[in-house]
Amino acid sequence: MTSESNPDRPLPKANTGSALLNRFSDASIALMHLERRFDPFFRPAFDAMLRDPLARAVTALINRSRANNGLKIAEEKLLPDEDAFLDSIVDNFEKQMRLLWRPGRFERGGNTKTHGIVRGEFIVHDGLPAALRHGIYAEPRTFPAWVRFSGPGPYITPDIDDVGFMSIGIKLMGVPGPKLMEEEKFTQDMFAVCTPTFVTPDTIANAQLQIESLKNASLLYFFNLHRPHLLDLAMQSLWTKTQSSPLEAPYFSCVPYLLGEGQAMQYSVWPKSARRTPIPRLPLRPPDNYLRDAMAATLASEDVAFDIRLQLQTDPHLMPIENNAVLWPERLSPRVSAATLRLPRQRFDSPAQLDFARLLSYNPWHSIAEHRPLGNQNRARRRMYDTLSRLRHSMNDVPLYEPTGAEVFEERV
Repeated sequence: MTSESNPDRPLPKANTGSALLNRFSDASIALMHLERRFDPFFRPAFDAMLRDPLARAVTALINRSRANNGLKIAEEKLLPDEDAFLDSIVDNFEKQMRLLWRPGRFERGGNTKTHGIVRGEFIVHDGLPAALRHGIYAEPRTFPAWVRFSGPGPYITPDIDDVGFMSIGIKLMGVPGPKLMEEEKFTQDMFAVCTPTFVTPDTIANAQLQIESLKNASLLYFFNLHRPHLLDLAMQSLWTKTQSSPLEAPYFSCVPYLLGEGQAMQYSVWPKSARRTPIPRLPLRPPDNYLRDAMAATLASEDVAFDIRLQLQTDPHLMPIENNAVLWPERLSPRVSAATLRLPRQRFDSPAQLDFARLLSYNPWHSIAEHRPLGNQNRARRRMYDTLSRLRHSMNDVPLYEPTGAEVFEERV
């Protein structure tokens, strides 16, 4: 297996069955790729002045169309035919993975490209408010972690040709207590992406997105004439951009979790440094893996730290459990610093360590009960992530693996 970008799987052309829709989708992607070359020249000023006010305005418009279901704090409600939509999601993911990858080189269905997997420490702060002291936050302590930074997927493309989206997967080790999934005994998995809301509001919409993704035309999900998602596209566009480094972006859970019984939260991961790595060669093409290169250069010379912040649900309607396209407002519940994710200075870009990421299986249900995942998209993730992970491991003929933190890899010379 190769650890670099897969030259056999660039972004495919749209295959919708309609020449007109194919041209629209491919032209839209081409325009986005062109915009990415110039984005860093104006985006900092746009973000500083307009992003947050526009995000609040888009959120208000989304909320105007939502009914108040009268749910309580941390209360869930099943969607109609939820399992059927999940069946559709899993089926389309499996079809796409089998079309894209061959046995021995199967990749993840989403969050596909590994920018790097690095060692870390998750340091729970002392003196937290009583409301936060549950589960892994119950007392000050340090958990070892493997932290995977990745690109969007389902393709593996040069970084400048992705959609300006990154994710982080944090696997804590040495976490005591029974787990909601028994395949791993001592881990707690955390997920976050660089947009504060999820790309789809629920599994019904997610099933629609995967239908279009199978056609290599994901943008048509947003522009569907019968079920448009233009406000969701607007919210995603406010946060996706030409990224400078996986170590320099904030990440958001987007979906809620328990924080002890009867209390829901979302979490976020914020870089403590404000430094931004210049993107080489713009407006020409940067190196294909410039995001990994930026990570490697930083961690070769210094430690990196992220602030882990928790946001409690205080309004069941304006901070919903079952709709993940709604931004939880900080005016109702500020994000509170609860832990530090420290990445010590290290080398991580050896082929062996990059291949190690393929052995790992991340699932939000690798969790203690105090942090049970909430909402329909989290309920879907349990079976979806497990099924797709087992498919990937089976097609690559490698066993599922629970890390200990004691793994050692030969460094690149």
